[in-house]
Amino acid sequence: MGRGEHPGRKDPLQERPDGGAGDIAKRRHQVAGPRGRRHLTFRLGGKKSMAQKVGFIGLGQMGKWMALNVLKAGFPLMVHDIRPEAVAELTEQGAEAAGDLGELARSCGQIILSLPDAEVVRSVLLGEQGLEPSLSTGQLIIDCSTTNSLFAQEMAKRLRPKGVTVLDAPISGMQEKVREGRLTIMIGGEEAAYEAARPLLAAMGNHLVYLGGTGNGQLAKTLNNVLFDISCAAMAEILPVAVKMGIPAREFCSLVSRSSGQSYGFDFFAPLTLERNFSVGYSLDNAYKDMANLLELATLHHIPLPVTSGTMHTYQLAQALGHGAENKGAMIKVWEQVLGVRVEAPPTAAPQE
Repeated sequence: MGRGEHPGRKDPLQERPDGGAGDIAKRRHQVAGPRGRRHLTFRLGGKKSMAQKVGFIGLGQMGKWMALNVLKAGFPLMVHDIRPEAVAELTEQGAEAAGDLGELARSCGQIILSLPDAEVVRSVLLGEQGLEPSLSTGQLIIDCSTTNSLFAQEMAKRLRPKGVTVLDAPISGMQEKVREGRLTIMIGGEEAAYEAARPLLAAMGNHLVYLGGTGNGQLAKTLNNVLFDISCAAMAEILPVAVKMGIPAREFCSLVSRSSGQSYGFDFFAPLTLERNFSVGYSLDNAYKDMANLLELATLHHIPLPVTSGTMHTYQLAQALGHGAENKGAMIKVWEQVLGVRVEAPPTAAPQE
């Protein structure tokens, strides 16, 4: 949450005109029901409405806490994961376990996905044992996985003939934020579907940003991630230069963090680099996928991205040297090798007796 924001205050980006979507679909939500349970009504084209169960697929490091927050908010919840122990953790808190994806698709009006990548999402949605054969008109898929905009558009197009609506809703936030329900959620898709899903999304995040058409949520996340990736590559290039020219690494990092060169990427990775800790955080290989996705889109639309392309070279060099499984700070090893230096904090002197 940024300064001056409040979880109960509407974001200006959320209050957009209907744009005619109401002529196609009418959706509404209700907070009611026995024992305080929330019931969402999702109505398409005047079809019969009903109080519907929420489905959640993918109970990993982020998904587990997102599902728990949905449950805590009072939504009746059915869960599925390939790991029985992950499902058991949720059922102990009151969730219902789905026997398979088909049962979940037949039982739940709104289904949230929190999965590792596009390949897994495709399998869950369209695979032989996936959701698609059991889905029916009026259901809503909310995909909180990180994929890419072209993939999100493809999935929405594939399910549209069945009368199933898809929102791409990738998330941003560290472990502490997901546990507390303070994620930022970037949403693309039909606005009426977003309005219907907003109470459910609000159980997982306190900063919901509706960004327009299908794929725009994924595109916004990609652009945000690439900005972060660029700042990390810049840190990896500049710190060895400072050390090569005789500036103490620790003092230089302290200076930058308080000056105009400061960035979140620098503040996060510079201290880890000084400790030679390259295990904390998202891996280089995973970060590379974001830039590859953006450059694929840029190629399709003939958009030049010279800074992003230059950043890609540093990531590729680090991967070629075998650092792909390490965090983004490991890019510094490329330029340390080129310049013949090592960036680290000097050892702490032992106390004298």
